[in-house]
Amino acid sequence: MTEKKRNKVESQPGLFDTGDTPLKTSGKTSGSKGHSTMYCDGACSGNPGDSGVGVAINLSDEDALALNKDKSYTISEYIGTATNNIAEYSALIRGLEKAKSLGIKRIKVFLDSELVVKQLKGVYKVKHKNLIPLWQQAKGLLKNFESCKVTHIPRDLNAEADSLARKGIKKGRR
Repeated sequence: MTEKKRNKVESQPGLFDTGDTPLKTSGKTSGSKGHSTMYCDGACSGNPGDSGVGVAINLSDEDALALNKDKSYTISEYIGTATNNIAEYSALIRGLEKAKSLGIKRIKVFLDSELVVKQLKGVYKVKHKNLIPLWQQAKGLLKNFESCKVTHIPRDLNAEADSLARKGIKKGRR
């Protein structure tokens, strides 16, 4: 991609801030003022293996009031046999689709997959042919938000999404 063809997502200042670790309050993670937050994780049993996605979306007070929506939403789904990286991208995509459907305009996205964050940031190239369409889809979905920050966080700060992803795997084994 040339400098002249930068898309909206790539040119947003602060899109991929890495120092914006979420705040913990009363066991729930709160978003920054005006931003809803989304935590997502993919999991698989074996690599490749049975896979699930987990997403936790917490609307900012402003969004919940303005959109007349509940404060939080979760997703826990089985996605079939996949690699861990495909599961991570699938969780991000599923979460972004849900956030878009809720009408969220400003969101902070937290993932424990350093690979996905660095590929979205352009630090790592997407080389695997099965990841390229998922990367493209995620980049396209990010364009739907007026403000969007994608941040890598340690696994222990992503426990809710991880739990939801593991429950998704169990749903597929029933």
